[in-house]
Amino acid sequence: MVESRLAVQQSPGISGKRKTTMTHGPSVLSYPVRWAIIKTYLGQVCLIAAALTSIPAVVSLVSLEFKASVAFLVIALVASVMGMILSRTSAADRLQTNETLVITCITFLFLAITMSVPFMAFGMEFSDALFESVSAVTTTGLSTLADVEDKPAAFLFARAWLQWFGGMGIVVFSVALISQSGIAAKSLMLPESVENWSEGSVRLHARRILVVYSCLTLIGVFMIGLHGVGMRDALLFALAAVSTGGFAPCNDSIHGLGGWPIQLTVSIIGLGGAVPLYLYYRSFRNGWATFFRDRQTQALLVLTVLFSLILFLCLQATSDQSISESVMTGLLLGISAQTTTGFETVKVESLANVTRLGLLVPMFVGGGIGSTAGGLKIIRVLILAQLVRTAISKASLPKHAVIKPQLFGQPINGKEIEEASVLLFCYLSLVAVSWLPFVLFGYNPLDSLFEVVSACGTVGLSSGVTSQQLPTLLKYVLSADMLMGRLEVFAWLVVFSSRTWFGKQVLES
Repeated sequence: MVESRLAVQQSPGISGKRKTTMTHGPSVLSYPVRWAIIKTYLGQVCLIAAALTSIPAVVSLVSLEFKASVAFLVIALVASVMGMILSRTSAADRLQTNETLVITCITFLFLAITMSVPFMAFGMEFSDALFESVSAVTTTGLSTLADVEDKPAAFLFARAWLQWFGGMGIVVFSVALISQSGIAAKSLMLPESVENWSEGSVRLHARRILVVYSCLTLIGVFMIGLHGVGMRDALLFALAAVSTGGFAPCNDSIHGLGGWPIQLTVSIIGLGGAVPLYLYYRSFRNGWATFFRDRQTQALLVLTVLFSLILFLCLQATSDQSISESVMTGLLLGISAQTTTGFETVKVESLANVTRLGLLVPMFVGGGIGSTAGGLKIIRVLILAQLVRTAISKASLPKHAVIKPQLFGQPINGKEIEEASVLLFCYLSLVAVSWLPFVLFGYNPLDSLFEVVSACGTVGLSSGVTSQQLPTLLKYVLSADMLMGRLEVFAWLVVFSSRTWFGKQVLES
């Protein structure tokens, strides 16, 4: 609620211009989405989806998977026609925040549903095809398939490719919203000063990130190929690692690649995807010392080492692994969980309960903002930690003393605190609500909690609950968790709010 004697009422139109009127007294500005703008941007999304879908269509055709190729081509054709029809009108100069959220949510849902059709062409049931598609586009990596090695190369490429451009989409989504963030968050992302942030710089920022993302992928293919891995598998693992997606073309995940050197290489590529992608461009311009001076990257590395150590201790206490085996297993699992990549070196269901509990926290925290990683995000955890630290400090100070929380030497404003607190509450609520149906169906409570946290954090590590035998209702629950977790829950709450869709663009008193 904003108290003022004089408030400005703005009513956005199709062109992005707003009419203003004056009212007096307490007021709140409320803008429902503009349907014409949503239609235009969704049309552009359809055209992009058509172009991206044509890639697996060509791969399927070359692989002589004609049924799947036809399915991909039909999807591309339909998306093209829809795109040309919907994008005829001009877009607004500036999107409202709720419009950005709505467009992003619909985009991910659209991709998940449409891409399930080609997956069905590979012989999957609808519920499994939809689950696989949602898992791919959200870069989660959970799968109901017990055996992927019997699947054609076109199928393996399609889901890895879907993960790759799903990861690219979530980074662009982060860029689109970063201009709404507080000072501390902006300091991690902006190429220019906050005052110079504009739509032009957003587009420039997105293009630079796309270049970085593509370069990381090519570097990943090269690094994996150096270990003697064939070009096909090197490409598939690189697509899954850079997007922190975790889909592997073999049943044993990265364990099927061979010894720990190649497993560590793939894990490091995933770690690279969990770093804010614009940091690579900054480091290229300003020197690579910038990379390691970045506080969010430092926190990511510290947390990865910390949880790897905890996992090592858990493995030593509960398994018969040697010290060297526990070190490597703990490190690889720690990287996999913290980056939300979800690659497995051992089957999670074979681990002791205390080890699985040790994996829950890094899966929940996730990687950096502006990266392809999922989870709550490190910066928000740091903000909440600073709030706790400030509260503890106040207990030792005089009542009249004023102390404000800071992050990286900059004050944390109320908007950042509110965002971190709301998202933490939303994540915890989503986990609790999703966990209950699994328990009611008779699944082990810890296994169920692990699976739900993995889905909400878009991690992909599985306790063995996810399978083709999983009840269809629970497959849909996990699918919803992946979609909501990928877009940070709050975005979907905005989509489901009636205020987002209905009402007059007027000043409410």
